[in-house]
Amino acid sequence: MSWTFFTNHAHVLICLSRDPDMRLRDLAESVGITERAVHRIITELSADGYIEITKEGRRNHYRVLSDRPLRHTVEAGACVADILQFAERARNT
Repeated sequence: MSWTFFTNHAHVLICLSRDPDMRLRDLAESVGITERAVHRIITELSADGYIEITKEGRRNHYRVLSDRPLRHTVEAGACVADILQFAERARNT
């Protein structure tokens, strides 16, 4: 597979919405990128207010802020929840 319709950022958000306690290693495997790339994406999503990170013992818990708007002008008016709902509908068909 040479390309996909969603970015790695979207893939990480979808995975975290399904399992907010995923480890970086598991995220990397699910998305098909390195742990370092996942760490960078998590840092960017957190800094821009798309996820909140809570430390629980030695693990992180992630909360996707689904009301946040998508960033590209093509998706104007859409929010993260729209992507998550689409991904869940596609998963359940």
